Amino acid sequence: MNLFEKDVLTTGEVAKICNVASRTVSKWFDSGQLRGYRIPGSKDRRIPIGSLVKFMKNHGIPMDGLMSGSTRVIIVDDDEDVVSTLSAILGEQTNFEVRTSTNAFEAGVECERFRPHVMLLDIHLTGDQGRDVCEILRDHDDLQMTKVIAMSSKLTDGQVAQLRHQGFDSALRKPFSVRQVIEAIEGANALVY
Repeated sequence: MNLFEKDVLTTGEVAKICNVASRTVSKWFDSGQLRGYRIPGSKDRRIPIGSLVKFMKNHGIPMDGLMSGSTRVIIVDDDEDVVSTLSAILGEQTNFEVRTSTNAFEAGVECERFRPHVMLLDIHLTGDQGRDVCEILRDHDDLQMTKVIAMSSKLTDGQVAQLRHQGFDSALRKPFSVRQVIEAIEGANALVY
């Protein structure tokens, strides 16, 4: 089961993710600890992904049950050469599922559809929209699990530290090697699990 494929889960699906019995999930729901809703005319419960993620974080439940399958990566950069090169290399050398975007609006739409695990984001995207994209992503309940890696050719060590305080998970300085990109993606993705 892949968390990012669905917006709402059943108590049975939540039980598998949290490695508990369905009855336990029902108790969490009925006590108000785990937010969700009941299907009208039924006793069936549904739990939105955002509620589950918050609940798991608040209670220290390991996140490793949330995702399976190949890592989904979105590359967001207004330099089409960077986008096409990175996309081609990651497509050839990894089993990552890769999508691309060259502007902030397109990135937002693609994130809604694709639910990436990791975003490679040029922070100088059309001005400084890269920072705005990261902020919007952090405020979106269903995309809070996405790890954001800043990309820039103009980063000092101090600026890398600042980016972490602004919601970025890590940073890559351009030019970078393929190995650095793959390690950054794997490292960011591992932070969740």
